[in-house]
Amino acid sequence: MRAAVHRAVEELVAEEGNEPLTIPVVAARAGVHATTVYRRWGAVGDLLADVVTSRFSGDIVVPDTGSLRGDLERYACDLAKDLCDPDTLALVRATIGIGGEQGAAACRSERERQLEAILERDQGRGHRPPTLERTTDAVLAPLYYRAVFTDFPLTLDWARGLVTYLLPAA
Repeated sequence: MRAAVHRAVEELVAEEGNEPLTIPVVAARAGVHATTVYRRWGAVGDLLADVVTSRFSGDIVVPDTGSLRGDLERYACDLAKDLCDPDTLALVRATIGIGGEQGAAACRSERERQLEAILERDQGRGHRPPTLERTTDAVLAPLYYRAVFTDFPLTLDWARGLVTYLLPAA
């Protein structure tokens, strides 16, 4: 049932129809009763947060290139490619728009865990990586801002440039 509801949400968001995303619309598309969806998720924002959390868990592999710069460049490029996918972008925009802070947290949390893993690995190599907050501000935030709120392209060179800004050449 969860998979059918998630699939219905992703399809409806990708269609960009004129019909607002509601629990009854999602339930009808998924072939389940609306009361079942209400009982499990309660509200559309909660449902979107669950879909995004599920969708983003493990969809980008945390790279291990042997260097922090290489890991962050690959990560930034992979995330840029993911955010260029129209279905992914529509889901992120809907989740942030309908889910408010809960939706934003759902979009952010898995990505921050991935960055944290990269930074911890570098620290384990004996280095002093930047903080998670600084890395998020320099790499993650600009990628999401550009994807969600602008029409500027997410090019791979631009994504790599975010890492250069964070880790200037010594």
